Amino acid sequence: MKGLIGIFTSGLLLLSINLLAQQSIKLTPTNLVANQVYMALEKLEGKAVLKIIKDSTLKAVDEATFVKIKDIDFQDGTIEVKVLSRLLKTARPSDRGFIGIAFRINKQNSAFECIYIRPTNGRSDDQVRRNHSIQYFAFPDFKFDRLRKESPEKYESYADMGLNEWIKMKIVVKGKQAKLFLNDNNEPSLIVNDLKLGENTTGALGLFVDVGTEGYFADLKVTKQ
Repeated sequence: MKGLIGIFTSGLLLLSINLLAQQSIKLTPTNLVANQVYMALEKLEGKAVLKIIKDSTLKAVDEATFVKIKDIDFQDGTIEVKVLSRLLKTARPSDRGFIGIAFRINKQNSAFECIYIRPTNGRSDDQVRRNHSIQYFAFPDFKFDRLRKESPEKYESYADMGLNEWIKMKIVVKGKQAKLFLNDNNEPSLIVNDLKLGENTTGALGLFVDVGTEGYFADLKVTKQ
């Protein structure tokens, strides 16, 4: 009986520690810094959300186009956020509704890791496009085109998703590994075992969008280890 009580008590202690470690991040102007994007607070479906659009004068892709969260130094842990992506009226046929999470961003915004999704690819009739529904890249040296050329299929994956629907992204980071879970699935949709900036890198978090995207973010939570 004493052993069961001890196990129960230990379990409650671990649960309490995890709950204390989890931090809900308020998406308010005082807590955010736009970097090469436009941001605005709006209501969508009656919910307060953050809207982000990439600066249209920036033509290159896989750049530092995100809203940076203030006063967070993140190395290992879990990042959770709900995202919804639409195409702008000015979007090109090649635009995919790019939206995701940047992490371990340095102070100069000149280096970071990122995982994003391409919602238009998730239900395409083209299987190759489907295989490119999820993308990892590391700025500045390992953008998607280099990774796709040098290591095809290693840093991309498929998952069911679509435009104009809420998608929960959860990224679990530990050392050189990052796992992406979508919509509370128990199994990851993408596993990266060799984060390009190394296992000891720390930095800020960012809500990322790319060309042609009208991106919405809500319910950001961070658990640091």
